[in-house]
Order: sequence, then structure tokens, then C-alpha cells
Amino acid sequence: MTTLKNKRVFVAGHNGMVGSALVRRLAKEECTILTADRIELDLKRQEPVEQWFKENKPDYVFQAAARVGGILANSQYPVDFLADNLAIQSNVIQSAASNDVKKLLFLGSSCIYPKFAKQPIRESELLEGQLEPTNEWYALAKIAGIKLCQAYREQYGLDFISAMPTNLYGPGDNYHPENSHVLASLIRKFCEAVEHDYDTVNVWGTGTPLREFLHVDDCADGLVFLMKHYNGHEHINLGSGDELSIAELANLIAELCGYRKGYEFDTTRPDGTPRKLMDSSKINAMGWKPKIPLREGLRQTLNEYRKMREG
Repeated sequence: MTTLKNKRVFVAGHNGMVGSALVRRLAKEECTILTADRIELDLKRQEPVEQWFKENKPDYVFQAAARVGGILANSQYPVDFLADNLAIQSNVIQSAASNDVKKLLFLGSSCIYPKFAKQPIRESELLEGQLEPTNEWYALAKIAGIKLCQAYREQYGLDFISAMPTNLYGPGDNYHPENSHVLASLIRKFCEAVEHDYDTVNVWGTGTPLREFLHVDDCADGLVFLMKHYNGHEHINLGSGDELSIAELANLIAELCGYRKGYEFDTTRPDGTPRKLMDSSKINAMGWKPKIPLREGLRQTLNEYRKMREG
């Protein structure tokens, strides 16, 4: 078991949704948390990243920095999602390797799996089929990050591991009207519908795709657990084990928002992958499971969103 107590732990991407959750979670570990914002350190440039590692000497690294976005953003900015993510993760991983970092955890995404992967999705499904076209640029970058960690493990014996979380929600989410992920987008739409007394809400797609959601604080707890307990070659799935359709999600968010009017599905918009449920049995067998049920997590997230809007 790895101990983080009294160690220097770098959270790359600490202002992001997962990064900020990791900072909150690591506060319990009695470690020195290292961060660097974009003004201080451009992770897309190798030389400054290498110099930062030399000066700050982290013992452990969580590589959570990335350019992220929903279906529309991925389709509009393919170069940004591929090139920026390749640069960010390569610079952090290579600098960790050359500066004697004891252990690194690379944060991936469930979109690395094939569009029609066998369900629930096991880690072995990686590269077993074609990717979902609506986010393939981001997925390709994340696959490269997994493989780079595995390459450093094979060639140099470094303890670099990867974790693949399912769809996340909670504090720090992006609520942009077009570039957000589905859960955050629906929260914004239904809250605005209540606020402005709209007669209907537009929901992208057919409502039939099945999705799994994990609160970001549960994700951070799982990532810290893996950093402390896992040192294997294969990436590890991190999910809740529960799934629901987009239509069921819309119903639940509408109920929690207090929206009692109708909504319609915009079938001209893409659905994405038809089903995406992670098989998280490996991390469950190690002794970790999430603690925040979806309904309670959504209630908390709605309250946080409303406070953010107010203030």
C-alpha cells in the first residue's frame, strides 16, 4: 500500500472538475498538495513543464489535466481535442518519468471504448472495435495516454497507472448551453425552464441511450484509492454500476428542478454511443465502491448550480 502522508502530490489540472475534487479529497491525506494554474504553467509546452518538475519535486502525480467537452465541442474542435490533450499528457508523463516521480495516475475516460463494446464494458474491450465518431479525437488522445503509461512501465519499470471513470457530474461541471455534457446540460435547461416558465424543453437525441453517472467526489475517492492500492499494467474502470436512459435522466432532473411541463426530443441531434455501462468489478473486488446515490448527488448538484447562478 502506498502512503501519501507527508508526500508531495501534484494534481495536474487542479482547477478542473476532477482536479478540484482531488484537491478536496487529498486534504484528508496529510500530504503537501502541489498545483499550478495555466498562467503559471502551460502544460502544452514541454520545457516549462520539465523545469516545474525539477523545481517542485513531486513524489506522486495525478494527471487530471485535459481539454474536455461534449459532443458538439468534440465535433467542432478536433485539432484542439487531439493535439492539446496529446501535448498535455505527454509533457506531464515524460516529466514525471525524468524527475523520479514515485507513482503517476493517468486519468482517462470511458469514451476510449468501442462504440459497440460488449456490455458491461470490461477493461479488455479497449481497441476491440471502432470508436464513437462524435468523440473519437478525445478518445484517441486518452488511449495514447494509457499506452504511454504502459510503455514506461514496460521499458523502465515505472509505477504509472491509469483509471477510466464513467460519466461524471457534480461541483465544477461545465454548464455551457452547447459545449456541456448531457447531465449538466439538462440541469441548466430544466432550471431555466422553471425560471422562465417555458412550456417545453428541448432534449438532444432520442432519449434512448443508456448512461452511467458517478459523482465527481466519489471519482476522486476512487482515484486516491487506486493510487494507494493498485500498481498493475492494465487500466482500471471506475463507475457506479447503475445506468438509466437519457429519457429517465431527463424525468429525474425535471422532477428535482420542480419542472412540471413537457419536453421534446430533438432527433436531429446525435445520440452518441447507444449504451455505455462500465464493468467496475476489478476495483470493487479491491474494496472500493461509490457512496453517493444518483438522486442525492443530483439534489446536491442542483443546489450548487443554483447558488452559482445566484452568485
